[in-house]
Amino acid sequence: MPRAAELPGEPGIRDRIRQDIIRGELAPGAKITEAALAARYGSSRVPVREALRTLAAEGFVESRPYAGSRVARLDPGEAGDLFEVREAVEGATARRAAERAARQAAAGSPDPDWWAVRRRLGEILAAGDAAAADGRLDALPELNLDFHRGIAELAGSASLQALLAQLAGKIEWLYASDVGFRGRDSWSEHRPILAAVDAGSAAEAEALMRAHIQQSKQSFLSRFPN
Repeated sequence: MPRAAELPGEPGIRDRIRQDIIRGELAPGAKITEAALAARYGSSRVPVREALRTLAAEGFVESRPYAGSRVARLDPGEAGDLFEVREAVEGATARRAAERAARQAAAGSPDPDWWAVRRRLGEILAAGDAAAADGRLDALPELNLDFHRGIAELAGSASLQALLAQLAGKIEWLYASDVGFRGRDSWSEHRPILAAVDAGSAAEAEALMRAHIQQSKQSFLSRFPN
């Protein structure tokens, strides 16, 4: 039985289309129509139209007059730019998280909210380890994003969290596209980053995060001819 139609601007349809693009269920270059997507998600065409406008602005969909809409392809040049932005933002995030961890340790009575985030990061790492061991690589992109968001929360910087939120969808899409090539190796690099954060080693945490993103960039771009 189809779901009730969503109101214009409601995020559900937009998020579901984005996730299906990230997972490859809507393949790069595939033609998409409002009617087909409305039928797929049990919605009216109005929220689908609004969703496609937003997703086009985010770079997930390409819409051209008289030609309709297609799922965008990951452009290696754009991806390279995104990795460079990520390296700067997330390097700073890891450094801030380690500095804050050092302050928490020095205080002797850590903030309960900080510890709640830190415990959740431990759970995320355990879930990712289990998924990698079981060969469930499709679970890693979302867990990867959860890990990076968690580090940003530990940093305690609203500005850095906002910047990461703007990149989140593309981060997950890039990771998902590369998970079959570097998924396990990429996932294993998270524990040393968190260990450096826990130790309050700001320079090491930043260096490890930057190296992690550089290696992901090299892996992704290596699949495209120069």
